[in-house]
Amino acid sequence: MNAAFLALLDNIMWNCLSGPHARFASGTGEVRRYTKGFSPIVGFRDPEHPDLAALARFCEPGEQFYCDIWSGPPPTAWRIEKEATMFKMVWDAEAPQEDPATEAVALRAEHAVQAVELATLTNPGPFGPRTPELGDYFGFFDGPRLIAMAGERMAAGTLREISGICTHPAYQGRGLARRLTSKLVRRQLQRGQTPFLHVMSANAAARALYESLGFRTYLETVVRVITPL
Repeated sequence: MNAAFLALLDNIMWNCLSGPHARFASGTGEVRRYTKGFSPIVGFRDPEHPDLAALARFCEPGEQFYCDIWSGPPPTAWRIEKEATMFKMVWDAEAPQEDPATEAVALRAEHAVQAVELATLTNPGPFGPRTPELGDYFGFFDGPRLIAMAGERMAAGTLREISGICTHPAYQGRGLARRLTSKLVRRQLQRGQTPFLHVMSANAAARALYESLGFRTYLETVVRVITPL
């Protein structure tokens, strides 16, 4: 894969929020955030020297945001709530030959409450009630209960993120997340896109799953949850 193309992943949050998803975001030429209701993610043009003063004009005290790369000390008006590391992984295999989740349901606005409930229970990463508007989301249901889902979030160039991958604890071990992820990979490749995803470094089981599907690690980066005071 072209190195310059893949380098869009280095600062994917900014490249997405200042590019394909600018219409879903607010901010300046130095910092952008998803509009409230979407995933609470922020991107900085220069993530080593983030303009948090500019960001403060577009958020409320107590809001929490995810950002990556930045590892310096916070200014007095901000607090770091959490810090960890995560892997950025990119697809590096042949396309799945068949759709393994033909019975999966396309999630719509009427499923927002169920999607947020599942994300809150399983914590697949930053998620909001409008996040499924950012791409295709699919889920499995058991009656009225949403028991597994996965969908698309960030984008830059032809890179397309698979995100929100989660399964209700009572339904784990059935391969539901694998099937939904493979479904999305297949759809993206058919559109000429390159699938990628994020996984927390401590989540060895999820990383092993994604590697078995065909993803490879591109880089590891700091990820923080930050709050304006």
